[in-house]
Amino acid sequence: MRILQHASKTFSDELAAFCRSAAAPRELAEAVGAILADVRARGDEAVSYYAAKFDGAKLRAREFRVNPADLPAAAKRVPAADLKALEAARDSVIAFNRRGLPKAWTARNPHGAAVGEKFDPIRRVGLYVPGGEVPLVSTVLMTAPLARLAGCPEIAVFTPSNPEGKVADGLLAALHLCGITEVYRVGGVQAIGAMAYGTPVIPAVDKIFGPGNAYVCEAKRQVFGTVGVDSLPGPSEVMVIADESADVAFVAADLLAQAEHGSGREKIYLVSTSGALLTSVASEIRTQLQLITRGDKAMRVLEQGLLAMQVETLAQAAEIANYVAPEHLELLVPETAARKLVAAVTTAGAIMVGPYSPTALGDFVAGPSHVLPTGRTGRFLSGLRVSDFLRRTSVIRYDKAGVRKADPLVAAFAGLERLDAHGRSVRIRVR
Repeated sequence: MRILQHASKTFSDELAAFCRSAAAPRELAEAVGAILADVRARGDEAVSYYAAKFDGAKLRAREFRVNPADLPAAAKRVPAADLKALEAARDSVIAFNRRGLPKAWTARNPHGAAVGEKFDPIRRVGLYVPGGEVPLVSTVLMTAPLARLAGCPEIAVFTPSNPEGKVADGLLAALHLCGITEVYRVGGVQAIGAMAYGTPVIPAVDKIFGPGNAYVCEAKRQVFGTVGVDSLPGPSEVMVIADESADVAFVAADLLAQAEHGSGREKIYLVSTSGALLTSVASEIRTQLQLITRGDKAMRVLEQGLLAMQVETLAQAAEIANYVAPEHLELLVPETAARKLVAAVTTAGAIMVGPYSPTALGDFVAGPSHVLPTGRTGRFLSGLRVSDFLRRTSVIRYDKAGVRKADPLVAAFAGLERLDAHGRSVRIRVR
């Protein structure tokens, strides 16, 4: 385990270099750009080509869309206990996000005019759900219910298939439980391109949502402006802040839980005031690696993407967290210290407080969406919420008395900015 000492003169530079290593290399960005350009030019033909190349799925354009009847059929094949878990998680997500629904409002401004805001659902949204080797069933529940709550008229879901063109039953069942019927067995950069530019078979969307690997994240970055994107949720990240009181087994288990995603680009951070704990966690990780199915993949992630840091105070740990802006932040410290850290950390995607709040609860069942910013974009972006599926429009209504009050103010601005027609458009109403 690589350990940085906060007291080291090179600490800041080494931390910055480690964080930068998560950025997409130029070769990746160029490859993504080439695929997007091809999809834009050749449409369905290009989508079919890349589905075969990357997923091994030989699909004709008319086979892109999953038959809507396949969704309820898949739900019937899912074990009852699993279906019950999906329903429970869906209900938690709906209950949490219903509280975040914004409401239209109207008030009077200083001129006596009526001003306010109204909120309208985005007309057509595209949800990206990672699939293939590891179908992220939970991502369906972390995106689709929010779009439904917002009232989006059209919700299209994109997820890669296996080489036989199949989508996992659990994923289709989750979509059925969320009331989704438009599903495409298309993933990767080609899915982002199809959503952004549209093809003869796939209508373009207005905004793209959902997490993905480094290629999908870069594709979302490149199509922004042609369509909207929720944020840039790429390969998973976790930071655990722990002191000497933390349970070493808990810490190791939580680090491994994020490492097992296994893309090789995950970032795992461990920050502690205790050197002894860092040493013990390294040993415990080796033990627990033997107990998990995807141990080989997790080990490769830890070899390249794990950074441990020893600090003198938890205040220093908070400074590190605010710099990194981790997707998930776990606080395995006593309650009083945890409360201070929650107040001090302002850039984390989600904060899990206390020894009994592992990230997996937030990933699956707690209620907040697990679609969270990564790669330090948490400095200026937040996790997915229902308001992201809505457009806000301001509404202004003046009467003649209000215009008369505002006229001299507008005249002043028109003079300052040398835009006399602006001033005249108000003055003409007063005269």
